[in-house]
Order: sequence, then structure tokens, then C-alpha cells
Amino acid sequence: MVDMRDRVAIVTGAGSGLGAATALALARRGVRVAAADVSQPRLGALAGQLQAATGAETAARYLLLPLDVSSAGQVEAAVNQVVSTFGRIDYLVNCAGIDYTLSLTDLSVEQFDRVLAVNLRGPFLLSRQVFPVMRAGGGGHIVNVASTAAIRTWANASAYTASKFGLVGLTRAIGVEGRPHNIRATTVFPGGMATNFFDRPDLEIKPDPEKLNDPANVAEAIVFVLAQPAGSVVQEMLVTPLTETSWP
Repeated sequence: MVDMRDRVAIVTGAGSGLGAATALALARRGVRVAAADVSQPRLGALAGQLQAATGAETAARYLLLPLDVSSAGQVEAAVNQVVSTFGRIDYLVNCAGIDYTLSLTDLSVEQFDRVLAVNLRGPFLLSRQVFPVMRAGGGGHIVNVASTAAIRTWANASAYTASKFGLVGLTRAIGVEGRPHNIRATTVFPGGMATNFFDRPDLEIKPDPEKLNDPANVAEAIVFVLAQPAGSVVQEMLVTPLTETSWP
């Protein structure tokens, strides 16, 4: 496995759940982390954990980025800030995601558009923005977090499923384009995780928390993917809790 110390990573959705767990897992391995989230309060709460993970050189080890990943202007400004602060970008981990658990006929056009804007447009905008930075730096790695919803489908998740299926195609395309420039691309398919993703009023039936994965476990899988030796890439990785009953 490669030495990840002083590499630079952007992690979206870093204010909670898998994004926060991934930001912390990378920081503990010496990676300089740009933690991006649409919620400033959540980023503020993460700051203390990053300080503990990075030690004394906190100002030089991490960056907090308030960011709506669906905004092209905000994404461009955020990536420019990371390059200005750290001088490079080695890893991009797109964890930000939303969902509305509604039937096809109850889901509004605006809600459908918003899910695709965050879950698919966001990773596209960020990948598009970091690609030339990685290319100029000799390579990099983009990890897009999909879902088991990109492999199987269920009711009341049409927008989410469409966004995650699209994300798989986007990641494969990035991998093909990135190959000549030593830019790797991986899709991670997590099963159910114990995060605030299920704390939504539109979700009437919630999964048993005892059957959900700790997001820290999935974060370790992402670190494993990023730490692969040069010349190798994990194209796709499926990670579910052992007790998940909806798979296969």
C-alpha cells in the first residue's frame, strides 16, 4: 500500500455520515483533507474531530469548505481554494447525497431534479474541475459513492436509483478518460449504514439499526481503495453489513 501522508483529498458530504468518517479516516493517515459540506454547522462540529485526528498542525492539515456541490460556481471556487491552500489534489471522494422516498407519481419534478443535481451533477462538476489539476500533478484518484440502489431497485426511490445508476456510468467514463493520465476512478457501493440518511419524515419504514453498517467500516474500505499501489485500481467495490437482509 502507498504512503498517503501529505496527499491532498477533497471529501464531499463531510459534515456527517460516511463523508465525516472518510474525512477522519484519511486525516488519521496523514492526508491533508478539504472537508466540504452544504451545512456550516455540521462542518463546525467536524472541525474538533479533525483537530484531534491531525494533531498540532491543524491549520496546515485540513480545510473546511461550505459547498453546494450542485453549483458550478461554488465547485470551481472550492477547488481553486484547495489548490491555493495545499498546492495539489490527489484524491476526490464524492460522498454527498440526498433522497426523497416518494412514489413516482408523488415525487415532484423539482425533487427529482434536486436529487440528480446533488447525487450526479455534483460528482460530475467536481470531477470535471479536479481532473486537470490531477493531470498536471501526474495522476490522482476519484471515488464516487453510489449505493446498492445502483445494482438493484426498490419502490419509492426512482430519483435516487436513477442518480446512482448514472453515477456508475459516469465513474466508468472518468476511468477510461483518466487512464492515460494516471487518474484512477472507483465506484463504491455501500449497503445500509447507520447515518442520518434515514432520519427523514418521508421515510415511514426505517431499517433496523442493528442491521446497518458503521460508516467507519465503509470509510476504511475507501481508504483501502485509495491506498492501492501504482498500476492497480479497484474499479468497483460492494460493501454491505454482514446482517443486511436485502442483499442479494
